[in-house]
Amino acid sequence: MRQVVIIGSGNVATSLAHGLAGLCQVAQIYSRQLAHACELADAVGCPNATDDLLTLVPDADAYIIAVRDDAIADVIAAVPDNGALWVHTSGSKPASLFEGHRSRYGVLWPMQSFSREMVVPLDEVHFFAEGSDDAALSDVMELGALLSRHVIAVDSEQRLQLHIASVFSCNFANHMWTLASEVLDDAGLPFEAMLPLIRTTVDKLDRLSPAQSQTGPAIRHDHQVIERHLAMLDGDKQDLYRMISQSVMNRNPLDDNA
Repeated sequence: MRQVVIIGSGNVATSLAHGLAGLCQVAQIYSRQLAHACELADAVGCPNATDDLLTLVPDADAYIIAVRDDAIADVIAAVPDNGALWVHTSGSKPASLFEGHRSRYGVLWPMQSFSREMVVPLDEVHFFAEGSDDAALSDVMELGALLSRHVIAVDSEQRLQLHIASVFSCNFANHMWTLASEVLDDAGLPFEAMLPLIRTTVDKLDRLSPAQSQTGPAIRHDHQVIERHLAMLDGDKQDLYRMISQSVMNRNPLDDNA
């Protein structure tokens, strides 16, 4: 890949632009807000920023659509096919969004949590690739290999399963930390006290499966502790604590012979 155009300037686009800069030519950055396109273009040494899809560079090798999921189809429909490789970066949207609009297309989804304010190193991120045919898949894999050592071919259904798993692993886990922070705030305690515990919990996964790593009152079926905790909670915190504790117990029944 010699030249790529990045359509988007948000969380994913920012890390992709920084990751590709120096590995190939980032020929253009598009954003609906020109100031955002210019800011990202300046940060990665890109000479061209635009807020008009009809002025996209016409002869790049690849066009990476890194916008909100609900805006991908609009971008595809707004720009005519130029024969180049077009990919989107969504975990939940199928490659078929391109059907009838592009001759060569695919998906390159980085399974990672991104923030515009913090550029994420991409060499260890797992990218999941899909192509409209074998040749397109090869090109998508080549593009992914510029960014990471971990590029894996999957179909849209497999990618959606991966996306579900990532919601449990990342988004829901982060929400649990948010609730924990609120519990600690109410007690006048700092969330920083949780960080060693969180880091150890994650680090254990290098050696043990999540099921093997499970600890806590629910896996012990310690109903006295669970009920004491529930009495101290209310609202959705209480509902979630009860539901998740029951889920843990369901997966870890007591051994009557122990």
